[in-house]
Amino acid sequence: MHFSASLFTAASLLANTVACLPGVLPRGSSDTTSSSSPTPSNLALFQQLVLVPSSVDRFNILTDADLLFSFNDSSAHPIGSPGVSTGQGGQLVRADQSTFPALYMQHGAMALGFIGPCGFNTPHVHPRANELFLVFEGRLNTSTMLENGGRQIHNMVNTLQMTIFPQGSVHMQFNPDCTPAMFVASFTGSDPGLAQIAQEFFGFSEEEVNAAVGGPVMVDGADVDGFRSKIPPNVAQGVESCLTKCGIKKK
Repeated sequence: MHFSASLFTAASLLANTVACLPGVLPRGSSDTTSSSSPTPSNLALFQQLVLVPSSVDRFNILTDADLLFSFNDSSAHPIGSPGVSTGQGGQLVRADQSTFPALYMQHGAMALGFIGPCGFNTPHVHPRANELFLVFEGRLNTSTMLENGGRQIHNMVNTLQMTIFPQGSVHMQFNPDCTPAMFVASFTGSDPGLAQIAQEFFGFSEEEVNAAVGGPVMVDGADVDGFRSKIPPNVAQGVESCLTKCGIKKK
């Protein structure tokens, strides 16, 4: 009995000591003395959605308006704003978890592309999602390069036709006509990512680029360092034959 009583006394002393330590709270209690800890209401919407533990909680945070995304609202998506890419050949507007926080944990994203006459969505990859690509106005010539040893895929995607760009594959789209084309792209992840091949490759040092292609790279008399500034944004204007056909002066 004396041994058991001693154990009980030691356990009680230990519990009282731990409860008095700074930052250690009894189970089920809350610290009402500190107001420095961030609460969801003090954070940006995306941060609030990340912090809550369930889907029900996330949708309780979102308002009805938070669940709407307007691709055609120029005031909400001005040139230069996040999710908007504009070049001489057209414009892309994307809805992913960075521009449309309601997509967090929804495993999907979308983009709308407006490709002008002879517009060229330059070679790029989406490192974290497959892409389902649907043309709903005009037509677009698409090309896909799979991984090493894989085949090249070429298709003319007409109005209301769809194709697939596998995750991580290099692909591009080109409008061969003198009229605009539009497409919608659906992604299998809410953060698909985007990497333009030319910008990525020529972002390496001149020495590294030259080594990769087996010799000095000269474009219009410019070396790699001088050429970087000439690379067009992701929606460019080309190809030469289309520009000539449509009477568009090369810029």
